[in-house]
Amino acid sequence: MKHLTLAAVIALMASPVLAAQCPADIAAIDAALAAGTDLSEEDLATVQELRDEGQAQHDAGEHDASVETLAEAKTLLGIE
Repeated sequence: MKHLTLAAVIALMASPVLAAQCPADIAAIDAALAAGTDLSEEDLATVQELRDEGQAQHDAGEHDASVETLAEAKTLLGIE
C-alpha cells in the first residue's frame, strides 16, 4: 500500500513540472524557427504542425503528450 501511495504522490508532483516544461519547449521551437533553418518545406510544415499540436495538448492539460509531441518537433529542428 505504501508503494501505491508513493507512486501516486510522485505522479501528482510530476504534472506541474511537465506543465512548466511545455511553454519552454514551445519558446525554444519558436526561437529556432525565427532564427532560420535548412529544413525542407515539408519538414518545416511538420515541425509547425507538431508545435501547434503540442500547444493544443498543453492547453488541454495533456502535458505528458505535449512534452512528447514537442520533443519530436525539437528533434526535427536539431535542438534539445
